[in-house]
Amino acid sequence: MTDIRPSAQPQWPPQSAADFPRLSGLPAYVFAQVNAEKQERIAAGEDVIDLGMGNPDLGTPGHIVDELVAHAAQAKHHRYSASRGIHGLREAMAGHYAERYGVTLDPETQVVVTIGAKEGIAHLMLALLDNGDTVIVPSPAYPIHYYSVVFAGGHVHSIPLVGDEDGYVVGDALLSAVEAACQSTWPRPKALILSFPNNPTTLSVTPELLARAVELCRRERLLLIHDFAYADFSFHGQDPPSLLQVPGAMEVGVEFFSMSKSYCMAGWRVGFCVGNTAMVQALTRIKSYLDYGIFQPIQIAAAHALRAGQECVGETREVYRRRAEALLGALHGAGWPVPPPRATMFIWAPIPGEYVHMGSVGFARHLLREAGVVVSPGVGFGREGEGHVRFALIEPEERLREAGARIAKALRRKAA
Repeated sequence: MTDIRPSAQPQWPPQSAADFPRLSGLPAYVFAQVNAEKQERIAAGEDVIDLGMGNPDLGTPGHIVDELVAHAAQAKHHRYSASRGIHGLREAMAGHYAERYGVTLDPETQVVVTIGAKEGIAHLMLALLDNGDTVIVPSPAYPIHYYSVVFAGGHVHSIPLVGDEDGYVVGDALLSAVEAACQSTWPRPKALILSFPNNPTTLSVTPELLARAVELCRRERLLLIHDFAYADFSFHGQDPPSLLQVPGAMEVGVEFFSMSKSYCMAGWRVGFCVGNTAMVQALTRIKSYLDYGIFQPIQIAAAHALRAGQECVGETREVYRRRAEALLGALHGAGWPVPPPRATMFIWAPIPGEYVHMGSVGFARHLLREAGVVVSPGVGFGREGEGHVRFALIEPEERLREAGARIAKALRRKAA
């Protein structure tokens, strides 16, 4: 387990950003080493296939862009917007949850628009945590799940996230670790952050496990935050469950939904926090001091995206499914038996045995140098991510096959 907390004695006068207490408590940004070398090679004219950052390459569907363009030229939309989001967008989000998940939300009190899920999670931690509060975070995890707690002056109690051969979370292991953390940590933990389908591991969760997690949080008096960024990205015909479908979930928890991946709107920065009224209103209040909301035509276009036909979401999911198959086929052909993802837009790959000694950062740098392929080191997602690398499926199928072929050649050179 990892205990992440700010250092107590900052240097004076400060010499770097790390000398400020909350920043000094952040985990090392291990992606920086690979990114710096990537930039050097690109500057030198090398053809680098970048599968590191999960930055979608697919364009936003035309009907959503058209809606933005139709309103962007109107001067009335150029004024400050509403920090909590315009009513029409909050209403569209509530309608989406009603239609998709059978969940009733009050758009006035149980929905707030965020500038992406990442911003929303960070500001929610500022609203919920006091200095020294502890939050339980399964590892590996999307880094903001750690960083947001540290920014707010809290401590992260990390627990291992374990999956089975079918790509599901081992529920007994997860919940037992949460219970153990509650019994062994003082002061008792205040919140639990979950995210399924999971980035980076691609692990999925059953409705039954979410129900058990809700019951545990009610019993242990834990707030529950569920990051649902990959709500639409399951490749096995079964929609990932929403936390809010669990009876009683809104008594203890909120869920973050993002437009970034499902609607290919990553740069638009539109997300939502929905669920427990007190938690949503806490985030709404703190945001009212910090921002004036998103450019209004973007919000209007986002509302249109949620209300319009959802065929584009299925088409995007199918693109990522085919891309996963293309890269997996190439990696398997190289003698690297990587398990297929159940969901998300990533492949989570155990490092081949003969390279384990390099560690995930060393192996990522090896792939960059020998194959010209960028991947994310697993340790960047938490200590339990060591021994893995993550591929982001952000290139067309042909380019992914080329990446696999390059990696195969590099692995064969090593074997020889």
